[in-house]
Amino acid sequence: SVFPAPFEQRHGLAAGAVLGVPDWEGDADIGEVTEAEVRAHWQQHLALNDAQADELLRDYWAWYCGTLDQPLFDWFAAQRPQRRTGILSNSGPGAREAERMWGFEDVTDDIVYSHEVRLRKPDPAIYALTAQRLGVEPHEILFLDDVVANVDAARRAGWHAVLHVDTATSIVEMEAVIAAEA
Repeated sequence: SVFPAPFEQRHGLAAGAVLGVPDWEGDADIGEVTEAEVRAHWQQHLALNDAQADELLRDYWAWYCGTLDQPLFDWFAAQRPQRRTGILSNSGPGAREAERMWGFEDVTDDIVYSHEVRLRKPDPAIYALTAQRLGVEPHEILFLDDVVANVDAARRAGWHAVLHVDTATSIVEMEAVIAAEA
């Protein structure tokens, strides 16, 4: 089952207890809260000991990182060195470190994490910042995201954008954009 249900079950917490913890002061997605503060907040509100708080954080990152979509990763990696590549991610503190296991930094020119730049999709400023960091013009960017609002915002920023529904369809659609722009 999905985070945080297994943790709640293992520790006799009511279903929804973790997600029912009151919000902390600040927004983790834009860097207003650190990973240590998230851990401490969960620990305090759920009355966890240190080992349990660490376990909850491990469960969270295992859920967040999920399973690598190998065909999509391979397609993405194959775009280099012919094309500059990057990742734009709404994320919380600790995401860069947790995702290192997938090797994203090895197949990208840049990764823009919302919590590091204090902006998040669909804010137009994060799209402009990403283009600037990649050193490309907006019309040169092909963007894939599974959230309609983020895809729409990317298009408004002048990017080519594909809504991710499934890997095979996304790859076909991205290849079509690349072919049309060639």
